[in-house]
Amino acid sequence: MKNQTYRMTMLYDFYGELLTDRQREFFDLYYNEDLSLAEIAENAGISRQGVRDVIVRAEASMQEIEDKTGIIKRFESRRPHLEAISAAAGEIKTINLRRHEDARLAELAERILAEAAALED
Repeated sequence: MKNQTYRMTMLYDFYGELLTDRQREFFDLYYNEDLSLAEIAENAGISRQGVRDVIVRAEASMQEIEDKTGIIKRFESRRPHLEAISAAAGEIKTINLRRHEDARLAELAERILAEAAALED
């Protein structure tokens, strides 16, 4: 994956609901709200090290789940294929519009795009 923050955000998007409330809260504040460990510690009334420990445990927990399931890895490996399918369907629509104006062909291209979009979600 691209970088640490991106990787952690992906882990959180896929597995965040499996964390404890406290892990989810601290992780969100640190990665998504861009608060420092000191700021989170002050707001939570605990030490900076305590916040760091909670976040590190959350990261490890989500990484362990990903290591076992490989869901994000499969998601990322399929993304370029879905983009290629969408691009090809878009090109079919353009060629059809310029040369053929076949309603059925346009309908099929739209369906391919809709199915590809559904797989991306």
